Amino acid sequence: MTRPRHAGTGLRLHAPAPGWSVAADVVVIGSGVAGLTAALRCEAAGLKTVVVTKARLDAGSTRWAQGGIAAALGEGDTPEQHLDDTLVAGAGLCDEEAVRLLVTEGPDAVRRLISTGARFDTDDEGGIELTREGGHHRRRIAHAGGDATGAEISRALVEAVRARGLRTVENALVLDLLTDAEGRAAGVTLHVMGEGQHDGVGAVHAPAVVLATGGMGQVFAATTNPSVSTGDGVALALRAGAEVSDLEFVQFHPTVLFLGPDAEGQQPLVSEAVRGEGAHLVDADGVRFMVGQHELAELAPRDIVAKGIMRRMREQGAEHMYLDARHFGAQMWEHRFPTILAACRAHGIDPVTEPVPVAPAAHYASGGVRTDSHGRTTVPGLYACGEVACTGVHGANRLASNSLLEGLVYAERIAADIAAAHAAHGLTARVPATVPYPEKPAHPLFAAQDRFAIQRIMTDGAGVLRSEGSLRKAAERLERLAADARERLEEHGKTPEPGVDTWETTNLLLVSRVLVAAALLREETRGCHWREDHAGRDDTAWRRHVVVRLNPDRSLATRTTDTADFPPTVPSTGTPGTRPQEQ
Repeated sequence: MTRPRHAGTGLRLHAPAPGWSVAADVVVIGSGVAGLTAALRCEAAGLKTVVVTKARLDAGSTRWAQGGIAAALGEGDTPEQHLDDTLVAGAGLCDEEAVRLLVTEGPDAVRRLISTGARFDTDDEGGIELTREGGHHRRRIAHAGGDATGAEISRALVEAVRARGLRTVENALVLDLLTDAEGRAAGVTLHVMGEGQHDGVGAVHAPAVVLATGGMGQVFAATTNPSVSTGDGVALALRAGAEVSDLEFVQFHPTVLFLGPDAEGQQPLVSEAVRGEGAHLVDADGVRFMVGQHELAELAPRDIVAKGIMRRMREQGAEHMYLDARHFGAQMWEHRFPTILAACRAHGIDPVTEPVPVAPAAHYASGGVRTDSHGRTTVPGLYACGEVACTGVHGANRLASNSLLEGLVYAERIAADIAAAHAAHGLTARVPATVPYPEKPAHPLFAAQDRFAIQRIMTDGAGVLRSEGSLRKAAERLERLAADARERLEEHGKTPEPGVDTWETTNLLLVSRVLVAAALLREETRGCHWREDHAGRDDTAWRRHVVVRLNPDRSLATRTTDTADFPPTVPSTGTPGTRPQEQ
């Protein structure tokens, strides 16, 4: 039998068969700015929409966003200037057309967000108060509650979702994509964690599936991401046969509150907006070490600041640097940065009277599931937006505060595409192909304790500083974990019990393997990918994207594009202008 052109890998997480199901036109996975915007726009177009989220509606990454949302809203600012700053930060790997869509549609998208109910801080004349962050040459960052922008956006969108009566499934971990006999999306399986109307493993049947699951910061020991950011969307897409791109470009935020060398899990962020308002990075002697390294000093793009901090730490044998904003005074700290002030004081540091110890930590995935300008992936009917997606906007390094804007703009574009398909009678229910649910798994799950091993492996081998040696060691250690689990399954028929912890750990291992493979392949330093053994940027060989998909035998197929522009989202087999390379 010939395999359908769009068929996936046939790989799935070991899980019980679904015990319940609901039907919809669209199922949106995730409840951040991208997911809820897509859901609200789909519902407004008359589509039956279901929102699935891993915790509460307001518990995703959006609520943790401190700095704000970037858009050309200020006097004298233009989308063209925003585009220029974004392209510079992206270090030659942005898809220029994707960026142009972002900056051109961004201002009106922010205004629609305000009409939805989001309240941004205003100046004395009632206009939106704008600040500046790293990499921006103008003040174009809209913020709310001083440093609680994400929380305000989340509040407004959650209230709108509830007011419109959208069906939501909270406390639910998405498992795998359902497809029909021709490989088109037909819904998802998910596990509801003992809350609400449903419980256990079930399914949402829908011909349009929107991934808005956020990031994967939990692959590292220390991150600014919440505990739910375990790469579930990227892992699901890989198992479904979709392509992912640019996973090597993990942005390490330069200024994360340093809580000690052994600190693990989610760490408090000290927003870039603090530097935007005039805080200085200094070493233990009070020397401003970023001056002279870049024309913008502390306000250089994040990859440059993170590298500057790491270099100074290595030079001095220090575990952290300092952010000095004592000159702000108590009133400015309390008015402009109340969240950060409270977090610092909770850990025994008072930024009003002393410098704040900071060090880089994993923050944002610039890469993800590869999409086109309408958020369509390489699997028909499967869309992605927000941090889980790779639209080509961020390139090798995301410009500060472009993330909320990207989620907003591309969610609206996805909703418009789905609504157009619905209007043309092209959004019809699909019958999921029959899926076996054997008692003995075809592939192992990984124990909850393996999560900590993965995080340590990734932090040691694929963190801020990387080399061929560190990455190969990381790849070998990850493969040893996988081989041991396969051996236990094959020889003894044993694998950890299906459950949230084991599913999350299995997802973490898969995305870690892809990240390391891509980082090994890219033999240069570019943006937030820093190879100590290839210190320079190589535009001749590497001004291109690394694209990865998962083979049916769970090996990785990697290839590179010919240019910084993405090819169309068509099946990778036979795609013109690419060089396949099996790993």
